[in-house]
Amino acid sequence: MKDLIDKYFALEEEVWKAFSYVENWRSIPMDDKREYVWSLVNELYDKDNVVQSGMVRYANTLEDFADEEKGNYYENEIYTQRFLSKYVYRTEDYTMICVDTHADGNKFLQIFDNSKEVQL
Repeated sequence: MKDLIDKYFALEEEVWKAFSYVENWRSIPMDDKREYVWSLVNELYDKDNVVQSGMVRYANTLEDFADEEKGNYYENEIYTQRFLSKYVYRTEDYTMICVDTHADGNKFLQIFDNSKEVQL
């Protein structure tokens, strides 16, 4: 059991390092959303082109993503706090977004596949 726990925490650190994420003050769990099509919406940037606010929308299919009338998609607010240096962490293949689900106080580091990003 010890080896399993050690491996878990070591892998978590490796993922954070790959995204240049630094945990600070609050532990936020990761949430795998790589299966979904997704996009940032209503995002606002600062002078350094760093996302300061907005939402991430994601859905099972492109049709669900685009059909606002049916509402078969999810939207989470980008979670912003002074203890984080940024809220959207992009790599070549994946993007990790710090989100607030506004359900039961849940905040997550949601990981999305860049090949499924929808350009609006």
